[in-house]
Amino acid sequence: MKLRLLDAADAPRCAELEEILFPEDNPWPAHAFVSEIAAPHTLYLGAGDEAGLWAYAGMARLGPADDPEFEIHTIGVDPARQRQGLARMLMDELMSVADYHDGRVFLEVRVDNEPAIALYEAYDFTRQGIRHHYYQPSGADAYTMLRNSRSRRR
Repeated sequence: MKLRLLDAADAPRCAELEEILFPEDNPWPAHAFVSEIAAPHTLYLGAGDEAGLWAYAGMARLGPADDPEFEIHTIGVDPARQRQGLARMLMDELMSVADYHDGRVFLEVRVDNEPAIALYEAYDFTRQGIRHHYYQPSGADAYTMLRNSRSRRR
């Protein structure tokens, strides 16, 4: 399994996975992935092999260069490839970028997505609050989570 930068050609597969993984929560269409992949200050990664793309993740860099913040936009793993370390591989890379820049990282996660919450907590994310009815059209709530910058975790 290899990690690589995503490009516009990966957008249809990412959108396909979104439909499978998040059918009740307005999954991103391919054009949204194309836009995000091409946007400045974003990092979109994929994990796959010669058979295809099995996982993806995206993060944006926000704020001033001397005090950056990052926001994880999305992360997903094909159900047939879950529990094989792909999400962890993607998170390792995203967190290494945030740590290199000594930036805090924010995200939202469904309150009922226990596997994702456990993954984020393993990376030192803490729950900061709840956004009620965050996911649409399902109306599911989301935790807001924060991982402090490297210097603030010491």
